[in-house]
Amino acid sequence: MSKKIFNFGHKTYVMGILNVTPDSFSNGSKFFSFEKAVAHAIKMEKDGADIIDIGGESTRPGAESLSKNEELKRIIPVIEELVDKISIPISIDTNKADVAMKALDLGASMINDITALQGDKKLVNIVAKYDIPICLMHMKGNPRNMQQNPVYDDVVSEIMSFLKERAEYAIFNDIKKENIIIDPGLGFGKRTGRGIEDNCEILNRLAEFKNLGFPILIGPSRKTFIGNVCGINQQLSVTDRLEGSLAAACVAVMNGADIVRVHDVRETRRCVDLVDCIIR
Repeated sequence: MSKKIFNFGHKTYVMGILNVTPDSFSNGSKFFSFEKAVAHAIKMEKDGADIIDIGGESTRPGAESLSKNEELKRIIPVIEELVDKISIPISIDTNKADVAMKALDLGASMINDITALQGDKKLVNIVAKYDIPICLMHMKGNPRNMQQNPVYDDVVSEIMSFLKERAEYAIFNDIKKENIIIDPGLGFGKRTGRGIEDNCEILNRLAEFKNLGFPILIGPSRKTFIGNVCGINQQLSVTDRLEGSLAAACVAVMNGADIVRVHDVRETRRCVDLVDCIIR
């Protein structure tokens, strides 16, 4: 199934973010209603998205965990409606095995797990059984505490070591190597402000992650570090971070990213198409 979704190396894939949550950091409850969520996914496909990533649980800094039943209640109706209305694959942003299995049975094609298979021990078996791509992301701590004084000696080498170990764990548990995608987790337990910008260092050194031998997904869109770096006298608001998000996406692609996960699909599609023409 993964080969039907991606042919890495030939183009950059744009993953459109669909947060079906009442408290997303980027758009609040803008797409919390069923009708708005479905309409937005259809629009993102028209705008050039290659895949839609649906999430029912907020992972913003300080967010509390969500029950399995509530997560299913939020995302399942949207998936059921979209499988016949869009032609691009659906990814599910979850770390719960039962949620993943239900979504895959309905037609989802990929799992995006911010816990890198550490959240629900049963998820690794689901991914192996369904033979679908999974993105393993680095996060220091969990959404509730990840931005509470994270510390690194060498942020890139430490993240690489973590992702290498999680990929080896996945392969040991029968997930095919070609189904593994890695994500260094911009904004998830990374230092920003006060002169330390882990996220910028990760983007600058992103090519080093290629040494692990896996495709790279990167998600800079509207993150706090963009507000910190691009704001002149004060942090830019979430809605005022488009230009910085596009710049980060372009740098990421030039340094080896295969998938960019974004809110602003049309603008990002145009940017990465040009970068692809230059570098590929």
